[in-house]
Amino acid sequence: RNMADGGHYYNEHDDRTAPQFRNRKGRGPHKGRYDRSRRDRQRGNHSGGFGGPGPRSRLDDTDGDVTMSDGSQDSSSQNRFNPYGRPFRKGDGRFDRDRRQGKGGGRGGGGGPFRVGDRGGGGGKNQSGWYKVTIPHGRKYDKKWLLTALQNICSVTYTPVQYHVDHNRVHFYVDDSSVASALHKCSHKITDTDGYKVEVHVNKSGPPSFLLSDLKPEHLEHLKQCMAKRFDGSQQALDLNNIRTDPDLVSQNIEVILNRKTNMEAVIKIIEENIPELTSLNLSNNRIHKLDELAELVTKVPNLKTLNLSQNELKSDRELDKLKGLKLVELWLTRNPLCDVFKDQASYISAVRQRFPRLLRLDGHDLPPPIGFDVETPTTIPPCKGSCFGSDEIKAVILRFLQQYYSIYDSGDRQPLLDAYHDGASLSITTPYSTQNPSRSSLGEYYKDSRNLKRVKDSTIRFRLLKHTRLNVVAFLNELPKTQHDIASFTIDVNTYTNTLLSFTVSGVFKEVVVDGKSRESTMAFSRVFITVPAGNSGLCIVNDQLFIRMATTEEIRRAFVAPAPTPSSSPVPTLTAQQQEMLTAFSQKSGMNLEWSQKCLQDNEWDFSRAAHIFTQLKAEGKIPDVAFIK
Repeated sequence: RNMADGGHYYNEHDDRTAPQFRNRKGRGPHKGRYDRSRRDRQRGNHSGGFGGPGPRSRLDDTDGDVTMSDGSQDSSSQNRFNPYGRPFRKGDGRFDRDRRQGKGGGRGGGGGPFRVGDRGGGGGKNQSGWYKVTIPHGRKYDKKWLLTALQNICSVTYTPVQYHVDHNRVHFYVDDSSVASALHKCSHKITDTDGYKVEVHVNKSGPPSFLLSDLKPEHLEHLKQCMAKRFDGSQQALDLNNIRTDPDLVSQNIEVILNRKTNMEAVIKIIEENIPELTSLNLSNNRIHKLDELAELVTKVPNLKTLNLSQNELKSDRELDKLKGLKLVELWLTRNPLCDVFKDQASYISAVRQRFPRLLRLDGHDLPPPIGFDVETPTTIPPCKGSCFGSDEIKAVILRFLQQYYSIYDSGDRQPLLDAYHDGASLSITTPYSTQNPSRSSLGEYYKDSRNLKRVKDSTIRFRLLKHTRLNVVAFLNELPKTQHDIASFTIDVNTYTNTLLSFTVSGVFKEVVVDGKSRESTMAFSRVFITVPAGNSGLCIVNDQLFIRMATTEEIRRAFVAPAPTPSSSPVPTLTAQQQEMLTAFSQKSGMNLEWSQKCLQDNEWDFSRAAHIFTQLKAEGKIPDVAFIK
């Protein structure tokens, strides 16, 4: 049994809903009694009628969002501040007219939103002819499934108009009161795949926005004159506060409602054509809930510095993203729902300033000066430069050292590295910190010995993971997987150098050699800090070795192992014929490369001098030949 009350239909079975909604206000075993007592209180009350339109301004938007199946309205909500309402006066013309026409409420008056059977029982439409249907959690449902389920359960055929999703809700419109009534009655009668009942709310509504016609040419002229009257040329400021109630427009029976797409577009077009140099715009008190059309201000009003959006209906700070291109220094957002979603003032200011970093005033309050880079045009980080050695002498020493070190490191027997480390040397290895289980990744072999201080908190374990003395260091290196380093990928940066100390960082990529010289598919990257002291004959001796290993990036993988590189080997150079030896000497002199790299280039090109020279010239022009190739 349905019961008409205050312009809404209340269904005795509305408590059949999903578990998380059963304790909502106005639902439960006493709902019917509450509704009846509320209806009794309304009898004889002429301040709002029994389902009539109520004493609201004729300019008021009828597209409300009142849940028909929820009886939770109370006196406090009815007395909520409405900037567009007007106080009721006894004998209000429209109320009296509606009551004389039988549109008042009451048990027999059919004062609900559908009034099924009025107009001679024909099930006609209401005055506006449109109803807005809302499914509160409809976003998770497939559109086709939802509409089919509704058609089947209410046993009527209809065409939904302007189906759209708003946050988690789904809305569409119908223009038939019998369809609207059937849809309302099917609330909680559809069960989704998760076992929850589907709620359906139906409200009387104005026409869908796409049906709202553009302002007529003569209306646009009146609007232009109205805006001219509200424009302050000395301040380049335009005040459109509550423009829908402007007397000049009301006297011409012109409705300018800025939450309608066409109306806002008309206003922006007038601004663009007449006052593009505008610096201050007041759009307060206009029921604006979306900023899509205002996004055009970024290009059409580039000098805008002050914007007032207070006393509107902006629900989320995400709407401000649409205006991020504006160089605002002052913004007003007070009395918008979005102001209430922040836990404190600091987070509110931070969220707004993320969109407008130049902002100096918010809601009339001064903000601390912004901290940041005032960059007009987008810039990109400059490309990474190559190695930095400090001097050619140091460069020669480091490149010779690295060539010898990694030739042994990748040879399969790392024992000769004992000669590279000081007796009291120490070594640590680190992998990136991760909350996941890295032991299952390609870094698993290194993770168990990782001394990442963010992961290892225990000081005893930290000390144990640090390898001390050259014997322990080289023994540990021998346990690590066999590798093949791409020497051409190396980048070297000298950190510190004196007569007694040289510290430098080397970075590059490598692969693991598993069996029979075959490498694993995964490419890894490393960064290694060597702290060294001088050794005899211009050599270096490592006193501290810090190795960091990670997975290579896509770009590093693409560029890895492209340039030709000599295969590290401890075996002697194979014997060459007299002709090959002569060709090798000539190629080394012309290219400037040492004999090892010159021989590699000739061998790769089957000892064709001309082809090898062409390939060398091409690779050198592309910067793909490492510095170590030119050390003689």
